Amino acid sequence: MKTLTCLLCTAVASTAIAADDAAWMTKIRPDHPRLFFNVDTWPAVKSRALGAEKANYEKLLKEVESYPTNPTCSGFEAIQYGDVKTATGTIKITAQTPIGSVKEWGPQAAKCAFAWRMTGKPEYLEKARKMLEVSVDAYHQAYLNRRAVNWYSTTRVLAICAYDWIHDGLTDEQRKAIIVPLLQHIDEVQPGPGKPKIVRLDTGGINTGFYGESNSLWFAGLAAYKDGYCDELAEKLLKQGYDLNQKLLRFRADSSGDDGGISSATNGYAMGAYPWSHFNFMHTWLSATGENIASQWPQLAFFPNWIYWNWIPNFEAKTPLAYGNGDDRHVDNFMTTGQLYEHMTQYMHFFKDADSSAARLSAALRKLAPNKNLADTWPMYPYLLTSVDDVIPYSQEQMEDCPVKARHFESLGQIIMRSGWKPDSTYCLFTAGARLIQHKHHDENNFVIYKKGFLALDTGSRAIQTDYNLKYYYSQTVAHNCILIHKPGEPFAGYWGTDYNGPEGKLNYGGMAGYAGKVRGFVTNDHFSYAAGDATKAYGEKCTEAVRQFIHLQPDYFIVYDRVGAADPSYKKEWLLHTQNKPLIKEKILRTDENKGRLFCETLLPKDAHFELVGGPGKEFWACGKNWDLDEKFLASMRKRKETTGKDALFGNWRLEVSPAQANADDRFLHVLTACEQTVESPVKTQLTQTDTQDGVIVTLPENKTVTILFNRTGAVAAQITIKQDGKLIGAYSIDETIQPQAGIDIK
Repeated sequence: MKTLTCLLCTAVASTAIAADDAAWMTKIRPDHPRLFFNVDTWPAVKSRALGAEKANYEKLLKEVESYPTNPTCSGFEAIQYGDVKTATGTIKITAQTPIGSVKEWGPQAAKCAFAWRMTGKPEYLEKARKMLEVSVDAYHQAYLNRRAVNWYSTTRVLAICAYDWIHDGLTDEQRKAIIVPLLQHIDEVQPGPGKPKIVRLDTGGINTGFYGESNSLWFAGLAAYKDGYCDELAEKLLKQGYDLNQKLLRFRADSSGDDGGISSATNGYAMGAYPWSHFNFMHTWLSATGENIASQWPQLAFFPNWIYWNWIPNFEAKTPLAYGNGDDRHVDNFMTTGQLYEHMTQYMHFFKDADSSAARLSAALRKLAPNKNLADTWPMYPYLLTSVDDVIPYSQEQMEDCPVKARHFESLGQIIMRSGWKPDSTYCLFTAGARLIQHKHHDENNFVIYKKGFLALDTGSRAIQTDYNLKYYYSQTVAHNCILIHKPGEPFAGYWGTDYNGPEGKLNYGGMAGYAGKVRGFVTNDHFSYAAGDATKAYGEKCTEAVRQFIHLQPDYFIVYDRVGAADPSYKKEWLLHTQNKPLIKEKILRTDENKGRLFCETLLPKDAHFELVGGPGKEFWACGKNWDLDEKFLASMRKRKETTGKDALFGNWRLEVSPAQANADDRFLHVLTACEQTVESPVKTQLTQTDTQDGVIVTLPENKTVTILFNRTGAVAAQITIKQDGKLIGAYSIDETIQPQAGIDIK
């Protein structure tokens, strides 16, 4: 993982609590509970459980009543390695293969502990105690068998919470029997020199979701701090956990910058489990010390802005769509909204006083959340997230009437362009200059276009992790709307997933070898949005230039100009466009349909362009002379899904390859794309125009508007755009490598 260049460390360090100042420990209250709530806040928590959140509380009580009085654990035994059959052959279960989690009782113990605090019933206390004792034993047994308890720290964190919440109901010996071995386990599974290899142990740090083993350090140390049972170990874990959480907050503040975002541009991660770690630290710092530190990290408040820009309103379901970038499975390209209501409530709760605009946007998105549940994973959330009813959400009209047409998320390398924020608007994601590469593919200068359907899309799927599509196709440049430069014998560009030992798995199919991209210009206004991405270094030594200038001409038109140079003229270059369905090509114009949308793509350069369609049954994921099939079990589930929905998964079954007719060291590609409804029979009218030093196009738009665009063929990455209405000049723009600044929430 690259280290994110620290943009805001100085500013953040001036406001955040200093990690090397041990005085912070004196702020921790000496009594229990101190995780998520304390004796001072408990009356409000209890009142909310009996009032506004009574339905959640009654559901919790029913679950607690159903739990066994003598719980046992399983799944901690030694791993049995062996062979497993997949669609692409038989592979051996190794230490990298996903395994089942230990079946333990951490979450259930937390629910029992909460129920005991609410009711005082001794049977709930006894259930929680027994659950903790057998779970702690299972944790150690799993460690002895060199297997992880769970990929997520959640179950252990909830076990720690359960101990904290029932602390006052236990005897001295009962406390010691739980907390000492629990802390010993937390300590023993931390990565470090000389530590044994644990299968599927999540060692991800602060530049990931931070939901692995190191996440539990803070909670363990805080639960046992100065209780007299294992004080030295507790203080050690507490300090380690505090330091990591300070680094986490700094990293995420830098990830967001003044735009929004959180460690990864893949929405399934960013909107899934990632926010839990910083909010859980904020909650427990508040409960342990009485301080709300949210205002010290104002950049974190912008995360809802990133969601808003990645959100594509959906005609056919309440669930919005997203762009399907990075490690998205491409089944339906739905945005991950399972925790949306929960996350947005957290932002309202913590930031409503620090940033009212961000809180209002959070409230507006929360209102649109399909799943309005706060207790899916963390049972205490419904009773903590109070005082948000006075946050006034932005109206639907305000959300739709945003005056900004494009947004540049610098750290995440995303430039999102759109004509509006309605289901029938036109949307585009352009990828360039990412500094954060968590779950990012080899896809610099890629674009995704949506209008009533995914017209140009990312392809392949992560499907089941034991197939080869994940590593050898889906993550590679060939699966994206990018440029290929084919160097014979070039080594494969790695990614996570199952290894394929055949010769095809050793080769890079013309793609990038790294992630080194750079934005070399960005501007947006009412007429157009412009971005320039330089991916030259991402292709390595085989490439002398890979610059793409990308324009969204309002409302539905895209101009793509590529300057591509190869270190050896014999290295074939290909311009790629991926479509879901088989396109038609006639006189250098491609037409393709998906759902209710249509895309035209006209090739203006190279003048002698050669066109080839690749795809269809058996060649959907073709690269290196092989079709990288998805696992048959996964494909069967997709066929069953289609029987219910009538829709194919959005894996992208075809691609257009545009290449020069003859080999050159340098080539220029110029394409004009029209996104429209399927009632439209022809693309926007265009005319190639060239000077001695420039390539360009004249585009004739409806309402007698003419746009002339010229790109520098060599030298400075620049463009000139003139716009005429009824023959009268209404706009003239000279675009250089300036990056237009943007900050904060865009809704007015």
